[in-house]
Amino acid sequence: MSLKDDLRDLYVNGHRRLPQDVLEVMDRGAAQLLATRLAEKALGAGEHAPRFTLDSATGDKVSLDALLAEGPVVLTFYRGAWCPYCNLALRALQRHRDDFAARGAHLVAVSPQIPDESLTLTEKEQLGFPVLSDIGSRVAKEFGIAFDLSDELGALYDRLGFELHRVNAGHPRTLPLPATYVIDRAGVIRWAFVDTDYTVRAEPSDVVAALDAIGAPGDPGQAAGRRLKNERR
Repeated sequence: MSLKDDLRDLYVNGHRRLPQDVLEVMDRGAAQLLATRLAEKALGAGEHAPRFTLDSATGDKVSLDALLAEGPVVLTFYRGAWCPYCNLALRALQRHRDDFAARGAHLVAVSPQIPDESLTLTEKEQLGFPVLSDIGSRVAKEFGIAFDLSDELGALYDRLGFELHRVNAGHPRTLPLPATYVIDRAGVIRWAFVDTDYTVRAEPSDVVAALDAIGAPGDPGQAAGRRLKNERR
């Protein structure tokens, strides 16, 4: 099964267990976010990726420049370890890590949660790539993918026990959209997936194809770029 299929199964099974009032709040929040057209305004193919240095789950400083010095980078943003869709997507990327490495690329994940939470996630999911903490979603804002939860949805997340105030170090309302970027060694975004729907994510096979296109003979540079905007699958 593809990641898309796995995510759809998670969506269907998860929604069957949620009360109607919870689903209504989530649906209103999704509609409000979609109306912002934020995914369309985010950085996309052909633009330069903002440089950053962030703390990893293991306490190391990881910079985009250092990663790019060794090859292309697959950069994925996720909401946090409390999000089952994020965990499913990270596991799928983990399964393709060797495919990325075979093409000289480093995989790195970024979320707004504190390093301790990222370390717990890394150990639980046995992730073999850096998981970085973007406290306050500073880097996500530079990529144009940060947004604030509505008061209603934020209150619901509190009620569900996500503890975003704690895990996001006092920034409980700001989260990144689901986003995955393929960045070439020059720091240019060559392929981007950005969506306001947290239940959909970049397909790892598409990431592999984007990496292949970077080194394809005669590749004009931007042909590999593709943005998927606000498509509910």
